[in-house]
Amino acid sequence: MTTPPSPPALTWFASVDVDVDQPITIGSTTDGVRRVVPIRGGRAHGQGWTGEVLDAGADFQQYSSPGLAHLVASYVVEVDDGPRLLIENRALRHGAPEALERLMQGEPVSPDEIYFRCLPRITAPEDSDLAWVNSRLFIGTGTRLPDRVRLDFFTVE
Repeated sequence: MTTPPSPPALTWFASVDVDVDQPITIGSTTDGVRRVVPIRGGRAHGQGWTGEVLDAGADFQQYSSPGLAHLVASYVVEVDDGPRLLIENRALRHGAPEALERLMQGEPVSPDEIYFRCLPRITAPEDSDLAWVNSRLFIGTGTRLPDRVRLDFFTVE
C-alpha cells in the first residue's frame, strides 16, 4: 500500500477588506442570474505591509443555480509606500439557496452557512519588493458582509 503524499503547506499572505457598492443586476440569462458588483475601495494588510484597495474594479457574479455562485473579480491594491498589486480572483460561493438569497439581498449571513473559497492571481511590478508573488500560487477564503467582502489569501508553498 502506498502512503499518500503530504499536501503543500499554506502561509498567510494578506487579508483584504473590499468595499462594494450596490449590485447591478443583469437578470436571468442562459448562464443563470448575472450581477456586477462595483468595487469602491477598502484596505489590505500582510506581513510588514498595508495598502488601499483602489476605487477601480468589479466582481462579476454568475448564479448558475439557487445555491451556487461563480465569482470573477479584478481590482488593484496600492501598497503604502510600495507597488500596486493587481488581484484577479476566481471564487466559488455555495450554500443553502435561502442563505445565498439573503446574501443577494444584502443581509448578514453567518460564514458557517456559506462555503466561500477563491483562487487569486496576484501580480506585482518586476522591480518591486513584492515581485515574488508573480511566481506563486494563492488560495483563499472569503466572507460576504452587507457592505464589504473579507478575503484571506494564503501562499501555496
